[in-house]
Amino acid sequence: MTFLERIFERLERAADSPVLGEVRDGQIVALTGADLLAMIAEARAFTTSRGLKPGDRCALLAPNSIRWVALDLALMAEGVIVVPLDPRQVAKDWLAVISDSTPSMLCCSDGALATGVQAVPGVAEKYTLALFDEIFGAVRGSMTTSPPQHHADHDAVTIVYTSGTSGEPKGVVLNAGNISFMLGCTNARLDQLMGARVEQESVFQYAPFCFAAARILLLTSLSRHTILTLSTDLTKLADELKLTAPHYFVNVPMFLERVRRRIEESIQKRGGLAAGIFARAQQAYERKQSNGGRATDSLWLAAANALIFPAIRRNVGTNLKALICGSAPLAADTQLFFMMIGIPVLQVYGLTETTAICTMDEPGNVESGRVGRAVPGVEMTTAENGEILVRGPNIFPGYWQRPAETAKALPGGWFHTGDQGEADASGNWRITGRLKNLIILNSGHNIAPEPLEQALAASLSDVQQVVLLGNQRSFLAALVTTAGTNGASNGGNRGVNGAKIQSALDALNAGLPHYKQIRAFHVLPEPFTMENGLLTTMGKLKRDAISARFAAEIEKLYQKKPA
Repeated sequence: MTFLERIFERLERAADSPVLGEVRDGQIVALTGADLLAMIAEARAFTTSRGLKPGDRCALLAPNSIRWVALDLALMAEGVIVVPLDPRQVAKDWLAVISDSTPSMLCCSDGALATGVQAVPGVAEKYTLALFDEIFGAVRGSMTTSPPQHHADHDAVTIVYTSGTSGEPKGVVLNAGNISFMLGCTNARLDQLMGARVEQESVFQYAPFCFAAARILLLTSLSRHTILTLSTDLTKLADELKLTAPHYFVNVPMFLERVRRRIEESIQKRGGLAAGIFARAQQAYERKQSNGGRATDSLWLAAANALIFPAIRRNVGTNLKALICGSAPLAADTQLFFMMIGIPVLQVYGLTETTAICTMDEPGNVESGRVGRAVPGVEMTTAENGEILVRGPNIFPGYWQRPAETAKALPGGWFHTGDQGEADASGNWRITGRLKNLIILNSGHNIAPEPLEQALAASLSDVQQVVLLGNQRSFLAALVTTAGTNGASNGGNRGVNGAKIQSALDALNAGLPHYKQIRAFHVLPEPFTMENGLLTTMGKLKRDAISARFAAEIEKLYQKKPA
């Protein structure tokens, strides 16, 4: 039985139970299994009326919604290959994906998105557009209730485009075998997390479905005894979390860093006894993790567990069994922070090409700074340069219409991830960096920037982002973003933030070999964001774009004699 057949079977069993919801005006609007099947039938009727056939491609341009889910399932049920687009991107990015995937139809959630697409030269003439209002709600003569098309393992079901941190996005083809295998893995791990349960699980989703990990969570949730509630307003995530009270949900490191920062700032603002207990408990917990400790540490932790941590847990989520984190390695101290307050953080490592997942932390067996062991059935090893290689049923068959790049990525049947990492004796992996991000000084030293960037950012509460520089230069420098700065550096107007950063750098450099020491920095007046084109929609740094945007500032750093 394929993953899609299992989902349809589950929806039929849950005909009278809520399976999917949206947050609307402070309320959860939920659909039963029967309701969702009826919407899928509507969308299938529309699909066939427009002549779409198995193997055709259909692009979806819309934010997460119940209708997005129904259309996605309907298209796959008819054998149509789904190409999800990111509604937060700009028109030129949509055009790149549309031009590459050549869909038979482009479905938009609303007129505004459709207008944005039609404004791109050539799109309106080449592609048929359909609005969600056309697809759903119309009275049609016959709506199919037949089972979904049976997919062979090698049948493509979706093309997910990479985020394009550098270079042109590529279409990753995922087939039915990839997704069926991965849902078996995710269901098994969630069974471990949740244990024997009778009541329905509650899951919250805010990451866009155009990303492989978000799509896997969606399909996993639809295949198990779960109600999945979709966020409809990212500015109200805290309120939506309180309303949905999920048992778990998928996050990116940037979100967890913000939550941690908000908690720490709130406690500092309160001051008094609470702030004192929290600070001493945090110090005690850190000593405990490093196998140190004082006689009073257990008392401070007990006081915090009784008086402080329960209130924090209620604010983050009353029913949380775990936070699941992927997209990029999470700073070890942030993972420890949540573990300290009693909320496990389970890391997941993977790429779009690996059907989103290679490794998953096991509940109750988590080591901060590591991302877990390879899921059963998946092999992982490293090449001589430390690059992580993966093979197994989760590996994609290839990039859409790019045979040369497919061959380059899959020599000998191993997928070359481009990530560097290492596994301990038990097979628990740590991700150390990205090969394409590797900085090679003109002295020949190779440096992975991510650990140093994380270390500096972690030592300064008001620092938002750090980007390390130095490729083919004689020393390392950094661009730093903080709130409320005016462009300070250690070569000019230092300001209060500049002084703090220099102090943190001095402390960091003291424990590093000379070639890893950061000798200069520049503080930028605003952070890197999706809106200014310097972050991907999943919060990853667009390093090439950052270097190009701030080329003048970078040159000035290297014109000065390093500290």
